[in-house]
Amino acid sequence: MLTLYLTSVADSHNSPALDALLSRIAAGDRDALARFYEQTRGAVYGYALSVLKNEQDAQDALHDCYLLIVRNAGAYRSQGKPMAWVFTIVKNICLQQLRQRRRTDGEANAQAYSFELCEEMNADDRLTLTACMERLSDEERQIVVLHAVAGFRHREIAKAMSLPLATVLSKYHRALKKLRTVLDKE
Repeated sequence: MLTLYLTSVADSHNSPALDALLSRIAAGDRDALARFYEQTRGAVYGYALSVLKNEQDAQDALHDCYLLIVRNAGAYRSQGKPMAWVFTIVKNICLQQLRQRRRTDGEANAQAYSFELCEEMNADDRLTLTACMERLSDEERQIVVLHAVAGFRHREIAKAMSLPLATVLSKYHRALKKLRTVLDKE
């Protein structure tokens, strides 16, 4: 069930229709923004949560991301990868929040978090996903979310995270082994 959900989320992000929605957003179309939000919010929130590990901070990042999308949609140049543009925005927001948190708290708080990517996930799936993701390192979690939820290729993830491709591949496969182990125990 969980694998089916993640696959359907990733498939919805590879749609060339997102480019068209961004063009309409740039023209001020609020309906296009609503559709874009509905199609991408789960992946954006999931990525923000995987970086920030705090539900409220992830929701703030989600909100800020869509504000920036509206503000900068006119500057977007289609290269067939609108989610790469969106993830660059949310990544920068998350990094900014982490820097601010370190300045105010001294260190980033390692708080428990929960995944609320979609209403279709039942409570058991959410608990299982949370338990699985807590076992992963920060980099592993980000790589898994970018690949499994957002549908990025490993090469794209390596470039976005400034890591060698071999490192991304090994961390991804290591993370999958950890996830399988947790799922087998559940």
